[in-house]
Amino acid sequence: MTALLGFILSNPTVIAILAGVIGIVAALFKGRIDGAAKERQKRTEERLKARDIADDIDDAVAGRAPAANREELKRWGK
Repeated sequence: MTALLGFILSNPTVIAILAGVIGIVAALFKGRIDGAAKERQKRTEERLKARDIADDIDDAVAGRAPAANREELKRWGK
């Protein structure tokens, strides 16, 4: 076991290959983390947009009779 480890650590080609593999794995993990953060940001923006629309609807409905509310909401339902 010690001889094998000594061979791996003394051979520059094997070290270079291992460094390349470690670099590729690190780049893949970094990409996955960045992709997840981008997706979270996208969903947050969608939720904010939906909340703004809901607030607009609530403002449009506030203080009216049910018949007036139905008329006002017809344009939101399209």
